[in-house]
Amino acid sequence: MAEYAGRRDPRFVAVQRGGLLEEAHHHLLASWAADCAEHVLSLFTAKYPEDDRPRRAIETARAWSRGEASVDEACEAAFAAHAAARSASDAAAREVARATGHAVATAHMADHELGAAAYAIKAMRLAAPAAEATLAGEGECRWQREHLPAAIRELVLSDEERRNRKFWSVFI
Repeated sequence: MAEYAGRRDPRFVAVQRGGLLEEAHHHLLASWAADCAEHVLSLFTAKYPEDDRPRRAIETARAWSRGEASVDEACEAAFAAHAAARSASDAAAREVARATGHAVATAHMADHELGAAAYAIKAMRLAAPAAEATLAGEGECRWQREHLPAAIRELVLSDEERRNRKFWSVFI
């Protein structure tokens, strides 16, 4: 599928906004993005145990996917998680915080789901010894795919293929 020059992929735009994305699939995307971010969260909490902004972002993403948080709350949590990323001096922890920010931002714009996955892979690469970085990233990518709900699997995999170069070619 060709890159959408200057406009959003309609598969990630909600039906009520003229796109193709059903609400149930949007919620699944946010939940899966939260899974991806949570899977690497310990890399952040080990370095910054007092900073709960990334954890709160994941919790808000999950709450939104259950209909228990608003998009405005999700946006606030995303801003907070990205602020945590900017304040982190540890490279892997910084990418984890970015992953959590993208996970919760999926509530606002569904195509942020891939940001959560890509930053989680990048965090795993950075946390691993240099000689093992590629394998660590590939292992994280496999884990993410194993945890993809069937209802959104093709959508996410095609998005990975379409936007892989934008995300540092982390998707195997």
